[in-house]
Parts: sequence; structure tokens; C-alpha cells
Amino acid sequence: MHDPEQLRALHKARFHAEPQVFAAPGRVNLIGEHTDYAEGFVMPAAIDFATLAGISPRTDGKIVLYAENYAEQREFDAKALPKKPSKDWSDYPLGVLSILQGEGHTIPAFSLTLWGDVPLASGLSSSASVEVATALAVTLLVGVQYPGGVLARLCQRAENEFVGANCGIMDQFISANGAEDHALLLDCRDLSFRLAPIPPHVALVIANTMVKHSVAGGEYTSRRAQVEEAAAVIGRHRPEVKFLRDATLDDLKRWGSEMSPEAVKRARHVISENTRTVAAADALMKGDLKELGRLMAEAHVSYSQDFEASCVEADAMVALAQDLPGLIGARLTGGGFGGCTINLVERAHAEEFSEGLSARYAEETGIVPQVMICHASSGAHKVS
Repeated sequence: MHDPEQLRALHKARFHAEPQVFAAPGRVNLIGEHTDYAEGFVMPAAIDFATLAGISPRTDGKIVLYAENYAEQREFDAKALPKKPSKDWSDYPLGVLSILQGEGHTIPAFSLTLWGDVPLASGLSSSASVEVATALAVTLLVGVQYPGGVLARLCQRAENEFVGANCGIMDQFISANGAEDHALLLDCRDLSFRLAPIPPHVALVIANTMVKHSVAGGEYTSRRAQVEEAAAVIGRHRPEVKFLRDATLDDLKRWGSEMSPEAVKRARHVISENTRTVAAADALMKGDLKELGRLMAEAHVSYSQDFEASCVEADAMVALAQDLPGLIGARLTGGGFGGCTINLVERAHAEEFSEGLSARYAEETGIVPQVMICHASSGAHKVS
């Protein structure tokens, strides 16, 4: 796991300055995929894998970024920061700086060390954790403090407007606002939320298929365009519908013939997923884990067949988990096209479950997965 004292030592050795240290977690989404940009509902949890950011001021007018994970350093003039991305890890912190500048803040010279253990390209939002950790660190230096929801929106804009990934608000919001031992049901329209306690006897087992994906890629973009196509068609008949959050399956039956077949399927997933996500939060709050597991299974089928955002390996990972001891529910999580599955598992069986799933998946696919036993953690914060 990440170690703040080790990051502090790394920063001091490289920059000869004592840093302030901040942590921002990755996330796993229990249910609610591709509903956030439809102004719908999602239910993520922050996890105990995070990005750490150590920051200290400089006096030479430079901004120096160092990423321990890549063992790479980037240097910029604080008064002439890049206006476009370079398709490099530095795009994420630079995007945050770009948005803060646009909000009227003067960005001072500083050194920033980044180090994280959120697996990259796994659907656990390593990018959002970098953005939120950077934003917390830099705003402290600037002398401004934003509420969690506002900070999350600024970081989302960094990814949308600078990096060029058309993501929704979920990843940044849960990184900034997560709560220990709780999932968070987020209304992506107004950013209101309620917390749902995860029972102490339930573990979050995250299984990485080791198949890489990128939300900046064409598959994600095409799916989002198809969702927006469906909303536009329904909106022509019901002008109050601007997003699929407000549409129904009956609307889809009535006007689906005016859409592409792909848009119909994407819309069916998003509309039904919104309903499932609210029902899953209710089930978790009532302690009805059997119902929660049923909804997760239904969500995976919809994600795989209607949204067509799964893959052979992820479908195999979910299928192989079904009769392992302790399983409550399993599904593909994150932006899709690879990445991780989330498995809710009775904690007493978590180790046995993890070993069994890893062995089965390796035998089935020839790929050795990364399987992590996690718990829901707190959101971004300054490390004492």
C-alpha cells in the first residue's frame, strides 16, 4: 500500500524541501455504468488504493512534476504552461493547473511528487485520483479551499477539456467525497448523495483482467454518442427529456424505430441501469445482500449485451466467480472494454475466493490476474 512517509522522503531527497502531503483514493463502482453523463445515478466506493501528492514551493519560477511510478520528471515555466496535452502522464496534473488558471488563480512555482498504487488502465480511476490529489495540493499553495463537489467538477473539467477524455463526474466525485466503510449513491444531476453502509463482514474483491482500456479511446466515445442520439430522439417527442435520466423504457418502445439499433441497445442499458442503481442502494441500506447480488448480476448482463462494453476476459471473470464460496455479487466495473470486476464477498471467504478466482481465470485465459481485497475508504485529504 501507499506510504506517505516514503513519499515525503522521496520528495525531500529530490527537491531538498519538506512537502505537504495529500492523498486521493481510486474508486470501484458497485453499480451504475455509463449513467453519469446521462445525469443518472451511480454507486461507487473509494478504495484503499490511492495517489499521494507531495508539494513544496519553489523560487525559480518553475513547475516541476515528478512521477515515481514512471521515474520521470517534467519541468515547465509557471507563467507559460502548455495549452494542449502531450499524451503523457503529466497531462493530468497540467489539466488541473489549466482549469485553475481559467478560474482566475495565479499558479505559483512549485515541486510536485506523485506516487500511487491505483493500478493503471484498470478501470479504478487512477487518473481521477491524480487529478484530485493535485488539485488539493495546488489549491493549498494558492490559498483557496473548494468544497468536495466543486473540486470534483474542476477535476472533471481537467479531464474533459484538457486531457480530452469525455468522462462523467463520478470518478472525481467519489475520490473527493468518499467515506470510510460506505458506498455513495450519487445523483449526477445535482451532485446530491446519500451514503450506504457496507457491512463489516463484506469485502470488496477487485479482480483485474489485465486487459487494458482507455476512456479516451474510440469505443467509449462512440457509446456516449449513441446514448446522446437516443436522448435526442426521445427529446423530440418529449421536450423535457434532455438526458436519458428522464426517459423510460416505454419511450424507447415508442420511438426506438427512429434511432440506430445500437442507440436503442445503449439506451435500454442506461435507462434500466438507473433503476437498478437506486434499487441496489436501497438494498444495501436494508442489508438485503441477496437482492444486491441479483441486481449486480443483472447489471453485468446489461453492460455486456446491451451496452456491449465488456469483453471475453471480463465475461469469463464474472462467470468463473459464480459458484466460489462467499460470493454475494459480481460484475464488470468501470468504463468497460477490459479492466476489473468487482466482487462483493463474505469477508470470511475473501482469501479463499481470491485464490480460487485467480487460479480459475489463469487456467481459462492463460492470463494471471491481479486480485485485490479492499475496503471502502475515506475521500481525499491532507495527510498529517
